[in-house]
Amino acid sequence: MVPPLSSDEFGVQTLTLIPGLPNDVGALILAFVPYCHHARLKVTCKSWRRFFSSKALISLRQNYVVAPKLLCIFPQDPSISPPYLFDPKNMWWCPLPLMPCNPHVYGLTNFISVAVGPHLYVLGGSLFDTRSFPLDRPSPSSSVFRFDFAALSWESVSPMITPRGSFACAAVPERGKILVAGGGSRHTMFGAAGSRMSSVEMYDIGNDEWVALDGLPRFRAGCVGFYIGREFWVMGGYGESRTVLGVFPVDEYYRDTVVMEVMNGGKWRELGDMWEEGERRRLGKIVVAEGEIFMLDRGEIFRYDKRSNRWAKETCVPKKVSDDASVGFVGLEEELYLLTLLNASASASESTRLRQHKRSSTLLMQIYNPGQSRWRSVVVKPPFHQSLDFRTTVMCPIRL
Repeated sequence: MVPPLSSDEFGVQTLTLIPGLPNDVGALILAFVPYCHHARLKVTCKSWRRFFSSKALISLRQNYVVAPKLLCIFPQDPSISPPYLFDPKNMWWCPLPLMPCNPHVYGLTNFISVAVGPHLYVLGGSLFDTRSFPLDRPSPSSSVFRFDFAALSWESVSPMITPRGSFACAAVPERGKILVAGGGSRHTMFGAAGSRMSSVEMYDIGNDEWVALDGLPRFRAGCVGFYIGREFWVMGGYGESRTVLGVFPVDEYYRDTVVMEVMNGGKWRELGDMWEEGERRRLGKIVVAEGEIFMLDRGEIFRYDKRSNRWAKETCVPKKVSDDASVGFVGLEEELYLLTLLNASASASESTRLRQHKRSSTLLMQIYNPGQSRWRSVVVKPPFHQSLDFRTTVMCPIRL
C-alpha cells in the first residue's frame, strides 16, 4: 500500500517519512542519523530513499545537527583515483566519484582541498599538459572543482585568476569566501624547480567569481594558510632557489609569517621569524584545532604562541617514524590525528608480525587531545588499492 502524500516545510510533495508523525518532525529525526548510515537506510522504503537523496537532508543537518567531522582523503590525482570519506567515530569508509578528467593533463599534485558547508572544493595544483612544450615541464593549474554531497556529483566552477599549485589556502565559511595566496608550478617529481608567485585572490562562492587582493610581501610557494581570528595567516614556504656547486638546486625556506586582516581592507602585516637560525631548517606540518596552531616536527608536536611568535613544545609522538614526510597530520574537532602506515613505521622486531597484513592495508592513527594532554591510538584497514604517500596525499575535514 502506498503511503499518503503530504506537503512538508520545503514545499514539495513527498511520501510520509514516519507514520503517525508530521513530515517535518520525521525529517528532523532522520537528520540526526549519522551520515555513514544513510546509504544503507535508503533501501528501507521509497520515502526514505527520496529523503536521504535530497538537498533537504543536507540543509537540516547543516542547520540543526552538530555532526562530527569526517575526513576526506585524496590518495593521489582525484581524476584517476577516487577520494574517500572516513568517519573516525564509526570506522566507516566511503568512496566518492572520480573528479572530471581532462584528457590533455595528467599527474595532478600539490592541489588544495577545502570544505565549505556541504561542498568540497579542489583548487589548482601542478600537472603535466600534453599541449605544452617541453612535455616534462610541470604547469600550474587554475581549475576549481566542487563536489556537491546532495547531488553526489562534481562540477567545474570559475577558475582562479592565476594558475597555481603548492599554495596557501583557507576557507571563510561565515562569509562564503575562499582565500588563496602564493604558490607556483613546482611538481613533486622535481625538487627546487618551477615558478613562484606572490598573488592573492578571494573566491566569492555565492557569485562564483574571483577577485584579486593585495599580493604577499614577497614570492612564496610551498606555504601553508589558515583562517583564524578573522585573519588569513600564511606561514613558511620557500622563495628563490640557489644551487650547490652550480648543479644541485636548493630551496631557500622562509622562517616568517604574514597575516592579512580580511575584515579591515585586506592589508598584510609581517610578524617576523618564528625560530632562530639553526633551530630548524623549515616549517613542519601545520594543523589548526580549536583556534590553536600546532606543528609536527621531527616526532614532536609544538604549539604556536602568538604573543612571542615562537613555537613551544607540546608533546612527543608515542610511536615515532624516521621521516615526518611519511606521516599525515590533520585536525578533527579538538583532536590532532597522526596517520602512519604500519609497514612504513615498523621496527625490525615487528616485521614478522606485520607480514601477515597486506601491504598498505594497516593504518595507525595516533590521536592527541591538547585539552586533556592525552594520547590514544586506533588501527584501521583502509580500502585503498595503492600505498598512501603522505608527501602527496591531500586530506580535508568536512562536516556533513
